[in-house]
Amino acid sequence: MQPQTLIVIGLMIGVAAYFVASRRSVMLTDRRSGLRSRPYYYGAYAFLWVVVPLLVLLAAWSMLSGRVIDARIAKALPVDWVVDAAGNESLAMNAVRNAASGVVVSNSATVSALAADYRAMQQRSRYWLSLSGIALMLVGGVFAITRVTPTFSARQRVEQFLLWLLLFASSIAVLTTVGIVGSVLIEATRFFGKVPVGDFMFGLEWSPQTAIRVGQVGSSGSFGALPLFAGTLLITAIAMVIATPVGLMTAIYLSEYAKPGFRAVAKPLLEVLAGIPTVVYGFFAALSVAPFLRDAGATMGVSVASESALAAGLVVGIMIIPLISSLSDDALTAVPRAMKDGSLAMGATRSETIKQVMVPAALPGIVGGVLLAVSRAIGETMIVVMAAGLSAKLTANPFEAVTTVTVQIVTLLVGDQEFDSAKTLAAFALGLLLFIVTLALNVFGLRVVRRYREQYE
Repeated sequence: MQPQTLIVIGLMIGVAAYFVASRRSVMLTDRRSGLRSRPYYYGAYAFLWVVVPLLVLLAAWSMLSGRVIDARIAKALPVDWVVDAAGNESLAMNAVRNAASGVVVSNSATVSALAADYRAMQQRSRYWLSLSGIALMLVGGVFAITRVTPTFSARQRVEQFLLWLLLFASSIAVLTTVGIVGSVLIEATRFFGKVPVGDFMFGLEWSPQTAIRVGQVGSSGSFGALPLFAGTLLITAIAMVIATPVGLMTAIYLSEYAKPGFRAVAKPLLEVLAGIPTVVYGFFAALSVAPFLRDAGATMGVSVASESALAAGLVVGIMIIPLISSLSDDALTAVPRAMKDGSLAMGATRSETIKQVMVPAALPGIVGGVLLAVSRAIGETMIVVMAAGLSAKLTANPFEAVTTVTVQIVTLLVGDQEFDSAKTLAAFALGLLLFIVTLALNVFGLRVVRRYREQYE
């Protein structure tokens, strides 16, 4: 029996247990007020005792079954199938798995025999899973139904389970963040064991090409990250110069001046920009914006590279306008009407009310939108690759080609990698430093938000 079929059977048994338990709770008392909980709590209690043990069993089976079968097949592999001196049998195991699944037909009798054993073990594993799962569900359902009495508080048990479920769900985000940071930190520590932190933080040259194998001709590599962060900040600054005023003024117009009919059409159309894939923006930057800037620069006697930070920054700024405008518009419309009416009643004009009352009161939401846009601009990769190039230059000239941290991370992790080399490990060091920078921006933004929130609450 397949696990999906077992889940369907488990749901059916759980529903049956729900109705039996809820009906039993009513039959055990003459008055509904005599129950410690409502009947559906007793039913939910029985349903959980059927479904939850099954899900735990399926999770344990999915994690352990394949490993146990692989271990038993690995013991039966011929000695001459070992790939290397370390005992790596992954290629042989892949051949057996492919033959067992029918992906390929092996000409080797040994592989065919092992594949047959593999399939037989899988069938036995599913058989025992089905048998134990059904038995576990029946035992759980009977146990829950026998506990249904008028004095039993099923509501407390069900709500306690839901509380633990919510706690588990909320902890997933925290544990995921800790896992990401921990994995990046471990690999970055390995990198800093090969390259000094000072050379990485304050180096002026980025050339990560290194010799992977002993005796290979290659550079020792230069891992100065300053050119990368200079390019990142340059493109982000250009994007924010474009997006912040345009997005904020758009939000002010839509929330304070636009008619309801126009707003109902304009706001969704503006937010469509946020759903366009970044590769489309990249094509637009490479095929339209960059050539236009180059030709315009040549007309005015200014040398503009075919791939420039200005082209990438302009397009990234267009891309993040909806983030600022949408969040700022929501923040402005959330300002209490009494504050606006009070300002107008005191004789202030509409523009003075917007500048002196509406924008300061909505500043936490506006700052949140700007910070989200900054994070999006810092993390943008595709537009920079297609419009700004891969040249790591320490420059503040927006007409030159630059690169960013995220582009270099992608470049370092493309193709065959050697995770013992400084070249590959540099990607994790860049990721860690980028994480620290964005975290600092978020902390600064939270302080601004808290300050103005306390002032206007």
